[in-house]
Amino acid sequence: MAIFTGAGVAIVTPMKANGEVNFEKFGELIDWQIENGTDAIIVCGTTGEASTLTHEEHLETIKYCVDRVDGRVPVVAGTGSNCTETAIYLSTEAEKYGVDGLLVVSPYYNKATQNGLYEHFKAIADSVKVPVILYNVPSRTGCNILPETVVRLCKDVDNILGVKEASGDISQVAKLAALSKGCVDIYSGNDDQIVPLMSLGGVGVISVLSNVAPRQTHEICQKYLDGDVEGSRKMQLEALDLCSALFCEVNPIPVKKALNLMGKEAGPLRRPLTEMEEKNTARLEKAMKEYGIL
Repeated sequence: MAIFTGAGVAIVTPMKANGEVNFEKFGELIDWQIENGTDAIIVCGTTGEASTLTHEEHLETIKYCVDRVDGRVPVVAGTGSNCTETAIYLSTEAEKYGVDGLLVVSPYYNKATQNGLYEHFKAIADSVKVPVILYNVPSRTGCNILPETVVRLCKDVDNILGVKEASGDISQVAKLAALSKGCVDIYSGNDDQIVPLMSLGGVGVISVLSNVAPRQTHEICQKYLDGDVEGSRKMQLEALDLCSALFCEVNPIPVKKALNLMGKEAGPLRRPLTEMEEKNTARLEKAMKEYGIL
């Protein structure tokens, strides 16, 4: 059974001006997301700048999120690393806090073989009892989890349930759906491909867009799940310009800027990420106004 269906927000980690995690604003964002229909909170993923959090900050942010959500929706914690032992440590600690699932990215920089990926993910999943979602994002990791490997893991390891597919390769997703025959919960990792992936059997999205448009992202998924494919398709197409603007610089630079423009006080980014260029800020602001969220 899927950890969640619909729209899970890959939530940002708000920062204070001095670079510390701003838990007060984080709590406000969590509450706003849930009030606006978000189906799950995915904490400390790419969008949450997990790669620049210390282990202590990483785990404190996960624990805060679980406590603040307080069972209202599922919480999925990003606990991946390019070091298997580090990923096991983060995963076992997150499990103690009561997360509903884990999101585990493929090892970046190491560029493991498919056998290496299998051993990596199996070792992490075997260290915990909570469900695990694999995260395939080759553009950021330099490593592609092939459909055969995803299916093998989901069949061999009881608590590996699915994959966040952010390869952008619809043909690869189609092959995965064909091979899996329903044994893999497929989540879109690209906001401009929610409906295409759901048409191949996907169960939802782990979304950047949902940070600024939680109700609309939820409805794109819910309409599809309810059988209103045309309504879902219409909403997907209406969001395309905003989706594009949210990725005109590397994530999460634009989405943090968008939240700041909305008065949500997401704060600054941690280096090596830098503030958005003026021309791209203007493009983002225009797209937000046209979409009706600014």
